[in-house]
This record gives sequence, C-alpha cells and structure tokens, in this order.
Amino acid sequence: MHTKHNLCMKRANLVLDEKLLEKTVQASGKKTYSEAVNEAMRQYVQKKAFTQIFSLEGSGAWQGNLNRIRK
Repeated sequence: MHTKHNLCMKRANLVLDEKLLEKTVQASGKKTYSEAVNEAMRQYVQKKAFTQIFSLEGSGAWQGNLNRIRK
C-alpha cells in the first residue's frame, strides 16, 4: 500500500492497550490512531539510534577534533 508521500505502508491487525492508545493520540496531537502510532514508532526508533551513539564512546569509531568542529 502506498500513501500520497510515496511511502510503503503495511496493514496490521494489532491488539493495543486502549487507554495507552488514547493517551498517545492526545500527546501526539495527531488526528488518527495510525498517525499517532506511526509518530510514536518514529520517535522510538530515533531515540534508540541516538542512545546507541553513546555506546561508541571511547571505541575510536569517530576520529576528529570536536573543538575545531564547534568553532
């Protein structure tokens, strides 16, 4: 299934906590359950990726001069 934004979408039959779903819709400000759940999933994935950056600390994976970049 494709949306107007040309994203690939998947239909799923999920069993969700009704109260949590309503809180998610309210917190997100989205109009539909799908929009709210998609936003929550995007934020979850983004947060996971961000926190994984910290696991690289001291690994030597990034080489550079942070003070030079900040200037």
